[in-house]
Amino acid sequence: MRGLVLALCAAALLCAPASGAQSSEAWAAGAISTVTRDGIFPGTPATFRAADPLTGSDLTAMLTALGEPSPKVSTASGEPVTIAGLDAALVDALGLRPLATQFAAVARSSGIDPPSRFGTEVVARLLGLRVDLPLADDSQEPQPQQPATRAEAAFSAARVLALGGVPAAGKTALGAAEAGSGAQYVSGLASQFALPPLSPLQQQIFHTAVSLVGYPYVWGGTNEKLEPGFDCSGFVWRVFKLATYGGAPGLAATLKGRTAAQMALEVPRSERIGLGDLEPADIVFFKPTPGAKASAIDHTAIYLGNGWIIESSGQGVSLGRLDWYGKRFAWGRRPLAEIGLEAWPAPAT
Repeated sequence: MRGLVLALCAAALLCAPASGAQSSEAWAAGAISTVTRDGIFPGTPATFRAADPLTGSDLTAMLTALGEPSPKVSTASGEPVTIAGLDAALVDALGLRPLATQFAAVARSSGIDPPSRFGTEVVARLLGLRVDLPLADDSQEPQPQQPATRAEAAFSAARVLALGGVPAAGKTALGAAEAGSGAQYVSGLASQFALPPLSPLQQQIFHTAVSLVGYPYVWGGTNEKLEPGFDCSGFVWRVFKLATYGGAPGLAATLKGRTAAQMALEVPRSERIGLGDLEPADIVFFKPTPGAKASAIDHTAIYLGNGWIIESSGQGVSLGRLDWYGKRFAWGRRPLAEIGLEAWPAPAT
């Protein structure tokens, strides 16, 4: 499961996904073959209409074929379903709405005020229900409020089948998805999700960050108004460089370099934050391998606290765990301390 959540960043410093010249139909070919073969969608791969918008009636039929007796679809039958709507319907069908509610409740209790889609998008992406399109198709990546295509739905449905399918009547979701360990995996993560007390400024920063949950991974993306989504350093750039925070007028000036390596290397060694000294709103950096040189840093994220990060990776913008990266952690930097609004770690004794 971890491999579905983490981006396998290439050596290029912007954390590029693997490129390809495939069309939108090509990347979903395997999933389309699966869902038409298993009767989840009617027809054959040749008649599938992969690029068409998924409608409310399409989604209802898909969920019914997956085994959901009473699909929860809020979209009218002929209207297009958004990515957020597709993810929410699948999370409901898998019986995982309580876990989505749990993630959202923790964020709200920490003063972050997440968007309404936050919990279901986090659960859907931890389950691997989304896919990072090939680089050539980045312009087709849908934002959470935009229509999902039938190809996106086919991928999601095939993933649900791989997780063990929709629970049968009278059975729990955790038992039904046990074969793929998906629901148990997310249940374990939800039980661990907790944040430390946050300052008002940390809350503001995290409000910006979580407002972008569900946006796709897009090579070179920094601004959701100009591109569909973000790459890893583009997401950090968007949160710290392009947003305005009351009481922190100098925060945007702390980041100068655009790539993960540039952001990491522009702080002197004396200001680099070790693993044990990380605080909420620190920026964290990772190497491709534990022994790689510092100049090879290829991934970055924002530290939420208690071992949690928010990042743009293969599942788009979502939550992650710091320990997923193991010994790839390089160091962190503390923009709030760089502008004098937070303390540096105490020197080692």
